[in-house]
Amino acid sequence: MKVSLIATVKDAAEHIGEFLDSVRSQTRPPDEVLIADGGSTDGTIEILRGRDDVTVLEEPGANIARGRNVAIRAATHDVIAVSDADCILAPEWLERIVAPIEGGADVSMGTYRARAAGFVEVCAAAVAVPEPNELRADRFMPSSRSVAFRRDAYLDAGGYPEWLDRGEDMFLNHRWRERGARMELAPGAVAYWRVRPSLAEHWRQYADYARYDAIAGMYARRHAIRFAVYGSAALAIATRRRGLLRLGAVGGALYAARPIRRAMRRLPAGPQRSGAVAAVPALMALTDLAKMAGYVHGLLERRGRD
Repeated sequence: MKVSLIATVKDAAEHIGEFLDSVRSQTRPPDEVLIADGGSTDGTIEILRGRDDVTVLEEPGANIARGRNVAIRAATHDVIAVSDADCILAPEWLERIVAPIEGGADVSMGTYRARAAGFVEVCAAAVAVPEPNELRADRFMPSSRSVAFRRDAYLDAGGYPEWLDRGEDMFLNHRWRERGARMELAPGAVAYWRVRPSLAEHWRQYADYARYDAIAGMYARRHAIRFAVYGSAALAIATRRRGLLRLGAVGGALYAARPIRRAMRRLPAGPQRSGAVAAVPALMALTDLAKMAGYVHGLLERRGRD
């Protein structure tokens, strides 16, 4: 089975070398590597042109969805592995992510872990990234930083939606689920990605995700529940209803328990672990507020388009 590895990139000169080195170090090398550049101006394209093991596709102005579609159309093989060019792939990533495809799956769902430096980044990663052993194959929606699929499954689902600037991989996942594609989990296929280095960037990232959820009509129930929970909490605080406040405190503790445990496992013993007990819930609230703000923005934008 021959495999095409594709990725998109824009202005990643600082990190692209690490990604390419991790591709070169795969225990099962890809049969070809295609990278679509969306118009880099920081030297990324020059780095890519200097590599004889990469096919560079220049697509100035392309969003991620278009870049991936362009790369997949140019690929010569019918099994496509996808990652992002600012990731680092574990040495066994490709070998493990194509194994379910070789076994008959239409889509192989790899996993990802955060590359976090420092207390805040570790806590942010604990909020956002589940451990591989927490995932359920029947519910998991893979990120296209770590996924592989058959070309036929990709075409049947309509490819990546080029009208969507964010959340394009989740949109494709939903189409696969609707069509009954055979999607199998490959927990050992790990791609490492960088956590946003500041709280402002973290806010923008999750607000953007939620904004495009609204534009694409995805996860409406999940967002409605979030608004209902936080609205109830605000009402309980405003009216000082002790019963509701106690109930909210218990619910909040249960909600934060798993991310706190993740942070505890990733932090060194000592004060940082104690600090995570407060920092993780605070970051969860920040993330939820960002999602609510982004979702409202997206709903208004969608209404304006209609």
